[in-house]
Amino acid sequence: MAKPYNPKDFYYQRAKAQGLPARSAYKIEEIVRRHRLVACGQAVLDLGAAPGGFLEVLAEAVGERGSVLGIDLEPIHPVRRAWVKTAVLDVRSPGAISQIRALHPVPFDLVTSDLAPKTIGVKVTDEARSLELCRLALAVAKETLRLGGSFVTKVFMGGEFSALRREVGALFEENQVARPRATRQHSCEVYLVGKRLRH
Repeated sequence: MAKPYNPKDFYYQRAKAQGLPARSAYKIEEIVRRHRLVACGQAVLDLGAAPGGFLEVLAEAVGERGSVLGIDLEPIHPVRRAWVKTAVLDVRSPGAISQIRALHPVPFDLVTSDLAPKTIGVKVTDEARSLELCRLALAVAKETLRLGGSFVTKVFMGGEFSALRREVGALFEENQVARPRATRQHSCEVYLVGKRLRH
């Protein structure tokens, strides 16, 4: 018999004990470390940054010589590091790229996205909305990454997943699928990783 869903599992409890705002911190930590996506002194843009789990890890990875910008529709949990900025911003708005560039004029080394739709429990609809947000994140990455930069996006596996992966592959020299250990057992989410932006 499958184990019942437990929203307060090991990673939830671990995040709470370590003062992290979300279990998602462990997901990006594993992906960044395993794929060697960012180094000290580099710049990162985090889309869908609330409540701030990714930001804590990314801030640690780039250190005080680096910079991290987190944006979301919702206010973001404060990250008490001078090199981290946050903004309430809708990446779907026509002026989003200009606003991002105003906040951080230099191209980023890494763009991460934890954007996710408000799920309704209808698999096809939830997957379609997830893919739409992934394509939005990919478009932002194309406009804000430096050549050779990297990209990570959360996506719900579904019928159009292969098409999305091809789109990532068209922009990056290498693309891989990551399923971090902190992902809930029955979740259909994975992360697409694009390395070395071509153009």
